[in-house]
Amino acid sequence: MKKPLMLVLLVGFIQTGCAAREADYKILEKVPVQPVWAATPVAFALETVGNRQFVAFYDADRQMVAGQRTLDSRDWTFQKLPSFLKWDSHNYIEMAIDSEGYIHISGNMHVAPLVYFRSEKPYDVTSLKELDRMTGKLETRCTYPKFFKGPKGELIFNYRDGMSGKGNQIYNVYDTESKTWKRLLDTPLTDGQGLMNAYCIGPVLGPDGWFHMTWVWRDTIMCETNHDLSYARSKDLIHWETADGRPIALPIRLDTPGVIVDPVPIRNGMINGNGKIGFDSQKRVVLAYHKFDRNGKTQLYNARLENGKWNIVQTSDWDYRWWFEGGGSINNDIRISAVSFKDGKLLQSFSHKTEGKKVFVLDEATLKPIKTIPPKQWPAEIKTVRSTFPEMQVRTQRGHGDSSYMLRWEVLPKHRDAPRPKPWPEPVMLEVYKLETL
Repeated sequence: MKKPLMLVLLVGFIQTGCAAREADYKILEKVPVQPVWAATPVAFALETVGNRQFVAFYDADRQMVAGQRTLDSRDWTFQKLPSFLKWDSHNYIEMAIDSEGYIHISGNMHVAPLVYFRSEKPYDVTSLKELDRMTGKLETRCTYPKFFKGPKGELIFNYRDGMSGKGNQIYNVYDTESKTWKRLLDTPLTDGQGLMNAYCIGPVLGPDGWFHMTWVWRDTIMCETNHDLSYARSKDLIHWETADGRPIALPIRLDTPGVIVDPVPIRNGMINGNGKIGFDSQKRVVLAYHKFDRNGKTQLYNARLENGKWNIVQTSDWDYRWWFEGGGSINNDIRISAVSFKDGKLLQSFSHKTEGKKVFVLDEATLKPIKTIPPKQWPAEIKTVRSTFPEMQVRTQRGHGDSSYMLRWEVLPKHRDAPRPKPWPEPVMLEVYKLETL
């Protein structure tokens, strides 16, 4: 019996140069979508619901496009949307299908007015219409849109209001009967008090039935000003508590008692967006992040909640210092994954500038590596760069719904969100692959 596709990284760049060995996946299907803009790396969206598949991307002219097909067909129906990408890698696309089949799309926002489309008919991209509001409040400086399902399956929308260093986390909930949005919370979930903002990972619904969230605070637009790894959990996304079960008065601030996991100071090697939430075989939450060790080297750390207290372990022993600074999207020298318990092993993958791509097999008792193993290999057709334009990289993105589907395209690396001088690469074909594990 074939296992479902498991991606080591949800979104990541695949470089050539891996040790030559047989692929771990079999290609079942490849369906071309449409040529896409290849000079700005930005995430797209892929949703599979029953026998229907939906995609959203920026086309060769940088225009946002939604598409759909049935899984027994290679023919797509497309709908162009009145939103155009510039050079900002923050401006990814988010998509969700609600319980009634209506399509919701948001994206192309970095401290910008809300961009939001909703279909007027179920499962019909041609009926997508732009709406100028959700609630009409705090919707002029939006970033990081995210759709996800709440504890009762309700559709929730989260975004940041404000800017890096001065922003708050806002949550809306959708009513399918009235087709309207309202605030899930009467207050922002996090409040930087005009001095900082929280960069959140999650909420992630764990195997223990709790929604888990971790974040770092950042003081300015400069990425080296991240600090103070923090955590909170909730059963209903409304009432929140600390790791040891103390209720939290919202909004959560830097001085909220009991939320700081590791008081990492600024300029100490911790970056927003690179933390992860995982779970061990006992369903204990494990927060993965990186910071400098006492010698100034960048190391992977895992913080595990054990009987209401955090046990912080330095998992790696790398001889490399990744220093980053400044504003704009940066290219990661190190990427880490959450721990995951699979086939009787606690695993954690990483991509490292000098160490390469590997997977730690961890001792579950100590969170220290027992050994490293190679990551699963993509077929050569997927991982090999086809473009001859300099610096092009393969990008893959896992879809929601049926995890055997993924997107593949090629694009240049991040450029601090600044325009690139010509020449630019020609548009490349966006493709949907269906894979199975060998």
